[in-house]
Amino acid sequence: MAYSVRDGGPVITGPWDYEDSPLNIAARQPLMLGLFINLQDIKFSTLPSSNSWTFDYNLKLVQKAEELGFELAFSRAQWLPKGNYDGEASQDAFIALGAMAAATSKILLISTLHVLYGPIHPLHIAKFGATLDHIAKGRWGLNIVTGHREVEQIMFGRPQIEHDKRYQMTGELFDVVNSLWAETENLTYNAHSNSFRIENAWITPKPLYGRPILVNATGSAAGIDFAASYSDIIFVTSPGGAHIESALATLPAHIADIRAAAAKKGRKVKIVINPVIVSRDTPAEAEAYAQAIIDGLGGVGQGKFNNNKGALKSDAHGWRGRLDSSNKQGRGLGGNIEIVGSPEQVVEQLAALHATGIDGVQMNFYDFAPDLDNFGDKILPLLKKAGLRI
Repeated sequence: MAYSVRDGGPVITGPWDYEDSPLNIAARQPLMLGLFINLQDIKFSTLPSSNSWTFDYNLKLVQKAEELGFELAFSRAQWLPKGNYDGEASQDAFIALGAMAAATSKILLISTLHVLYGPIHPLHIAKFGATLDHIAKGRWGLNIVTGHREVEQIMFGRPQIEHDKRYQMTGELFDVVNSLWAETENLTYNAHSNSFRIENAWITPKPLYGRPILVNATGSAAGIDFAASYSDIIFVTSPGGAHIESALATLPAHIADIRAAAAKKGRKVKIVINPVIVSRDTPAEAEAYAQAIIDGLGGVGQGKFNNNKGALKSDAHGWRGRLDSSNKQGRGLGGNIEIVGSPEQVVEQLAALHATGIDGVQMNFYDFAPDLDNFGDKILPLLKKAGLRI
C-alpha cells in the first residue's frame, strides 16, 4: 500500500489486498503459466510455421491458453522505422490485449504501453486503465515500459532519456496515476520530473480491486527499485543468457535481490520469465525440431535484425547476459531461455526454474498454434503430476 500524492488523501490499495482478485486467484498456482504472443510478423527463421500477426490468430491462441488453464497473456510492443521489424506488420499490444478482454473470462490480460512516449498524460492512463479493468472484471493489467531503444524515442520527436531518469519519471507518473485511481476528491498536481500538470482531476469508474495489475520488465538497479515499488508482477531476464544451465546458475541471486528490494518496501511481488519451449515426443525429435529452426536462421527477419543493430541501439540492462562471453549462450531459438526436449525434459527444466524462485513462465513457441496444442496434450499433465500445477 502507498499514500496518495494529495496530502491526507486515501490509502492506495491494489489487487494483492483483495483475496478474491483475479491476480490473487492466479497466484495460487505453484507455477503460473502465461502465453507471450507475437502481434508482429516475426520471421527470424525460414522454417515454415502457422504463425500470424493478426488479431484473430492471436485471440484464438489466448482463448486456447485460457481453456488450458493458463493465468497470463501479454505481448511486447515496439515502435520502429520501416525496415527494422522482422516482417512489415505489427499491432499495438495495448489495444489488442485490451480488446481480448471482451472475448475471454478468466485469463489475465496484460497490455504493454511505453508510458514516456508522446508524452502520454496520466489522465489517459488512468481513464483507459479503469475502463479496461471494468471490461475485464479485474483481469486487465498494464506492462509498464519506459523505452530503451533510442530510435523509438526519436520517432516521437524527443532525444533518448537517460536510463535511470526514465525510472524516476515513471515513478512520479504512477504516483499520480495510482492516486487518480484511488482519490475520492479532485486531484491537483504539478509534476517535478515530467511535463504534465493536472488540476481538479477526477477519474471514474474506480478500478474493481484498488487499481489494475501492474507489470514491469527489468534487470537494472534502477529498474528493480521501480518494480519493487510499483509492480505486482516483475518480468525478469536471465543474467546468464538463454542457455538453461547458465540461467539456472545465475537466476537465484538475481531473484533474491529482487525479493529483498520488494520486502524492504513491504510489497508482495511475483516473478516471471520468458522461455521458448521446443518440444517433441522424444529428445531426438525435439533436437531435430530445434535444429530445423536453427538451419533457417539468417533468413529475412534474422538477417534484417542483425543488419540494423546500430539502428536498434538499446541501453537495456536485462539482455546483457547474452553479451557476456563467460555465459553459455543460446542457439537463437527465441525467448529469454531456451527449453528443448521431450515433455519429461521440459517439465524437469520448468521445475528447475521454479526452484530458482521463478513464480511463473510467459512462454512462447516457434509455431504457436500446434506447439501450444502439444504443450496442453503432452506437457501440462506432467506438470500437474510434478505438483507444479493444481
